Amino acid sequence: MNKIETHDVNFWYGDFHALKGISMNIEEKSVVAFIGPSGCGKSTFLRLLNRMNDLIPNIRLEGQILIDGQDIYAKNVQVDELRKNVGMVFQRPNPFPKSIFENVAYGLRVNGVKDESFIRQRVEETLKGAALWDEVKDKLKVSAYALSGGQQQRLCIARAMAVSPSVLLMDEPASALDPISTAKVEELIHELKKDYTIVIVTHNMQQAARVSDRTAFFYMGEMVEIGDTKTIFTNPVKQETQNYITGRFG
Repeated sequence: MNKIETHDVNFWYGDFHALKGISMNIEEKSVVAFIGPSGCGKSTFLRLLNRMNDLIPNIRLEGQILIDGQDIYAKNVQVDELRKNVGMVFQRPNPFPKSIFENVAYGLRVNGVKDESFIRQRVEETLKGAALWDEVKDKLKVSAYALSGGQQQRLCIARAMAVSPSVLLMDEPASALDPISTAKVEELIHELKKDYTIVIVTHNMQQAARVSDRTAFFYMGEMVEIGDTKTIFTNPVKQETQNYITGRFG
């Protein structure tokens, strides 16, 4: 079952043609990694999936992006509803200047949830889901800034999960973290795909190989190839993919 489908997506920043004719299917409850050199369009494409690029002036999109069969750029789509369903985790941990508890509760409160016992239960569930509960359960009132970088990133993942999205987008979620924290985030991605469809942009090819079911290689605004991760890394169809993976350019 496809969770996300894109059909011939073209995207421009002003006159710059940033994405060219991208079509792909992403299956439900799978992890898809986007790899490719800097500036090749992978983060731009990721941000189209929850309309983060809407905030940028002078952009143009052609083609179709469907989530659960619905065109997310259709006139009747409520962007805040879309973003509830499609959570986002950024490159650098960005906790709010609030307590650990209130960081996770934030999305629920913004969406009008008033039931404190439900909020408490959901905060606990999502901190457990983000493999952080045992580390923070005795200091929920402490500022999120007191956590280490790796803990802050797992807190941001919990915050994204709290409103029960079905898709999680991750834009290089471990690039600012040390190896131990990176390993924890990768373990977490393995756990989360039981419940979520995950799309991750990563510069780290080993990471893509470890966490993803399928990998898409982007180059110069085009998606050169997408396939089973193992195949992409051992026997890609396209020469450009082979060159990138073996370090001949990039």
